[in-house]
Formats: sequence, structure tokens, C-alpha cells
Amino acid sequence: MTESGEITGASNLALMKSQSAIKKIGIVGGVAWPSTVVYYSELNRRGDELRLTRRADARALAMEMTIESLDLNRAVSYWGSDDDEASWARFDEYHRAALKRLEACGAEVAVMASNTPHHRFDEIVRGVGIPVINIVDASARAAERLGAREVLILGTPVTMRSAKFREGFARHGIEARGPRDERARAATEELIRELQVGQTDGAAERLGKVARESFAAEFSGRPVVCLACTELPLAFVDEKVVATFQDVGVSYINTSGAHIDAVFEFATA
Repeated sequence: MTESGEITGASNLALMKSQSAIKKIGIVGGVAWPSTVVYYSELNRRGDELRLTRRADARALAMEMTIESLDLNRAVSYWGSDDDEASWARFDEYHRAALKRLEACGAEVAVMASNTPHHRFDEIVRGVGIPVINIVDASARAAERLGAREVLILGTPVTMRSAKFREGFARHGIEARGPRDERARAATEELIRELQVGQTDGAAERLGKVARESFAAEFSGRPVVCLACTELPLAFVDEKVVATFQDVGVSYINTSGAHIDAVFEFATA
């Protein structure tokens, strides 16, 4: 082998070792699938970017990932009632089983690419042998970096009323809750249904109106709004993968972006 060949071989070996140090990621997705696409594509984009910083002529290679795509309608049908712990059993097991399948496929860290299962996070991850990155913790840290002390939660009916979400933000000294106005809740749910099937026209404007009016009804000061449904950030075409952004007087916490930040940091540490 030539001297240049030996150098190239050594460089390739070093590159392979650096790539193998990246942990395999498991994604519980499909609830709903458009946000799963954002997780998959952005994690791969960041992986390519990281490789290029390590070696300028590195080939763009996909990160190792496994996706368990669940049926959104089935997951919703398993929603329980918070005054009946047993009513959540099927919901918990549906997501727990998906995480265990990811573990069996060699995933070293996992995410559930949906906010709603995090209302049941502690119950779902019980017995799972790999780390699962919590979207509420990641989002609360993003809000803390903004200096927020009050946060409006917009999302599914479960996340807007979730005590687990309120508690997660409270651990970071932030008061957070969903709107009490039923019209605001209904408008948010309608937007989510439309975004789940790719209808984005006018969504950012409608969401902004709900955000500003609902925050003013609940809190004071400049609106800070947590998009606690991974479909809601899809209303903002240019902001789907950032943890925080501003639009028409509202500071938004993008739970998808914050979650992607957290799992990528863990996987590449």
C-alpha cells in the first residue's frame, strides 16, 4: 500500500470510529407522521453537518435510527381519564411496547415524537432499558433560556390540561397552563387536525391570534407560548426545527425543535 493509501486508510478508520461513537436513536413516531418526518430529516441533517466538521471530505451518511410508527387513531382511542388510572393502561402499553421494540433493535436512546404520551411519561418508560428523552424537560429548559416566567400551553386536549406539563415547567420556576377558554381550546384542536393532514394555509396567522388572545387572558406581559403538539410548529414553515422563535409579537417554544436538540446532544455526547 502506498504512503498516501496508508494515510487515507487511517483517516477512514478514524472517521468510522467517530461515526460509531454516535448512539443509535429510536423514534416512536406516527402520532402523527408529518412531525416524525421532521425528526428523522433534521437528525440526519445534523449528523451530516457534524461529520463534515470532523472531516471536510466526509461522505454524507444517514445516522443509525429505527422508527416505530404507531397508528394515530388507535393511540387517540386509548386516551384515558385522569380520574381513572386504569383507563390509561392500553395507551401506556401501546407506547411502552414500541419503546421496547426499539430497544430490541439496538437503539441506545429513544424519543417519543409526540407531546401527548409525555403526559404519561413515567408510566410509559417503566421497564424500558434505554434512556428516553423527555419533551417536557427539553421544552422547559428552552423556556428558561428565554427568561420566561409565564408560559401558555397550546396543544392536544391532554397536554393543555396536563398536570405533568405544568409540573415540568414549575421545576424550572415557570408557571405554565393551557387556556381556560373553551373556544381557544377548540380552535387549537381544529388547527392540529388540519396540520396532521398537511393543511398549512393561514395556520400561522390563526395560531398567532389564539396565542395572543389566550395569553392575555391568562397572564400579563409579552406572550410566550409552548406549542405542546408536535404538529403545531408545522404551521411555521421556516421554524420547524428550532427550539424557540418569534412571530408577530409572540415568543414560541417549539417542542419538536427542543426535543431534537436534546436527543442529538445526548446521542453525540
